[in-house]
Amino acid sequence: MPKFAANLSLLFTDVPFCERFARATAAGFTGVEYLFPYEYPASDIADWLRANDLEQVLFNLSAGDWAAGERGLACLPHRQGEFAESVEQALGYAVALDCRRLHCMAGLRPAGASEAELTEAFVANLRFAADRLATVGVTVMIEPINSRVDMPGYWLDDVAKGFRLLEAVDRSNVKLQYDIYHAQIIAGDLARTLEANIHRIGHVQIADNPGRHEPGSGEINYPFVFGLLDRLGYDGWVGCEYKPLTTTEAGLGWLPK
Repeated sequence: MPKFAANLSLLFTDVPFCERFARATAAGFTGVEYLFPYEYPASDIADWLRANDLEQVLFNLSAGDWAAGERGLACLPHRQGEFAESVEQALGYAVALDCRRLHCMAGLRPAGASEAELTEAFVANLRFAADRLATVGVTVMIEPINSRVDMPGYWLDDVAKGFRLLEAVDRSNVKLQYDIYHAQIIAGDLARTLEANIHRIGHVQIADNPGRHEPGSGEINYPFVFGLLDRLGYDGWVGCEYKPLTTTEAGLGWLPK
């Protein structure tokens, strides 16, 4: 059975962030992920991880001004300096938290920019991030996110495009973050995609569709998917990045199964 990590940006949100670590351990999780750690000192987060015997599995590089609607910097021409600063910031946190995977959000498609310009900026930025983060043993993730339901205008909104970009970046420490919820909306065909590309997938995330709720609430056959990951020899983490229908604990009935 895969290793499951609680996404603390979406689970246990009825308590402050610092209290979610203990709640994750009490629910049976051994790893955690979340969107961004930068609001808190890295030393505080490291203490929360140690106190609850949790592994830091994943977090994101800065996505720009999130409150203003920005959703990543990597594909944006003329923001390379800001992107480089975000890499250094994330590197410091990754070292302090002993985190080996960082997700690099591509960003929203800017008006007036050509596909070639966006691709060139993305590839250059990912190569820079990969080379810099390789010095501390970190793998960079890129994630196709659906632009139809959850993130209108997101540039990296196609799974096949994600795999093409991996080839263009051409760095061994850049992998695809395969979010099964987004992939189901984008293209479906989950099993064949996993079978053909498992060696290029560095992290998996889950939620059911529609609604982005817990496994078992929608159309995706998660017992089959989890079994397939085992059969394919996937030994990475599966991040539980879903919105509970009610409370987090009430929605964990799928986990012991």
